[in-house]
Amino acid sequence: MSMEISEPEPQHPKFALPVDSEHKATEFRLFSVVAPHMRAFHLSWISFFACFVSSFAAPPLIPVIRDNLNLTATDIGNAGIASVSGAVFARIAMGSACDLFGPRLASASLILLTAPVVYFTSNVSSPISFLLVRFFTGFSLATFVSTQFWMSSMFSAPVVGAANGFAGGWGNLGGGATQLIMPLVFSLIRDMGAVKFTAWRIAFFIPALFQTLSAFAVLLFGQDTPDGNFKRLNKSGDRPKDKFSQVFYHGVTNYRAWILALTYGYCFGVELTVDNIIAEYFYDRFNLKLHTAGIIAASFGLANLVSRPAGGFISDAMAKRFGMRGRLWTLWVVQTLGGVFCIILGRVASLNASIIVMIAFSLFVKLHVVLHLVWFLSSPEGMITAIFSNSIFQFFSI
Repeated sequence: MSMEISEPEPQHPKFALPVDSEHKATEFRLFSVVAPHMRAFHLSWISFFACFVSSFAAPPLIPVIRDNLNLTATDIGNAGIASVSGAVFARIAMGSACDLFGPRLASASLILLTAPVVYFTSNVSSPISFLLVRFFTGFSLATFVSTQFWMSSMFSAPVVGAANGFAGGWGNLGGGATQLIMPLVFSLIRDMGAVKFTAWRIAFFIPALFQTLSAFAVLLFGQDTPDGNFKRLNKSGDRPKDKFSQVFYHGVTNYRAWILALTYGYCFGVELTVDNIIAEYFYDRFNLKLHTAGIIAASFGLANLVSRPAGGFISDAMAKRFGMRGRLWTLWVVQTLGGVFCIILGRVASLNASIIVMIAFSLFVKLHVVLHLVWFLSSPEGMITAIFSNSIFQFFSI
């Protein structure tokens, strides 16, 4: 009787990281920049970060903008809704674009199409024009889909949760970082001699330029898959072409997409709403300085630094021990606790208590986003249903 001893699969000579049979990386090395896997990771989160900075650059400066444009509370609320609703159909289109043209080209194209709108924000002169620029800038948030698609194309199942968690989490940091960046840029421009109603307009050139440069970086240095870009793979026949009708059909007819879209909409919809109003809330309710309110508001978005990566690791760990059911129960517990802290946040009256509750709420609401995505991406036809549910969630979040 002979005994066969299996040896570990050697590292593919073409790649710096160990890969599986599909050439997806089986290791996730956070601080590596090797091509194509880790380079795609860093390009995806940085470009997504830039889009978040642009989309939420206005809320930290709302106390100044509202005085300049004579905005009412209704105008501000409608602009916040517009910034979210702008991505409703953009996310569906982005999912299809990723399938047809690849995440690299789809992401860079959307970023370059929306960057001029960010520049144009400096020229708004009425509540209507302010609402329109918030609406069209919000389209750039659909780069979330290309980010997750890209990570799922580059990393294998054992580490895709961590890759998606870090990419989405660090990208979402832009929603918190902009609460610090925009008041600081505004203050610097004003200190250089510009009046405040001019300073806030000039300040928008910073996120617009950052967004533009990130798009060119994706085009120049990115790669759709470990084996190359979609255009070359489709031309050579190494990759079958997807049809939009088939992608859309699988998304619409999957009942899990509708269930998860509802839960994700109520969760992430609340997160985007808080991103839009949190600085103004602390500024008005506790009579804080604009810069101080921005620092506090930034902590809500900066929680992504740890919460989303933690969501990926927790989901992978629960799946390893309890299977898909473990992912699902973790999802339920995290969203329930997020809802509890959201209710408490609206009832506390002191500044210190509000900050503590806000941070707790932020951790759980951001954990849920990653758990939702990893649950889908680990299931059959996961990418298709994830794209669809992440698109229709925007409708429910409005």
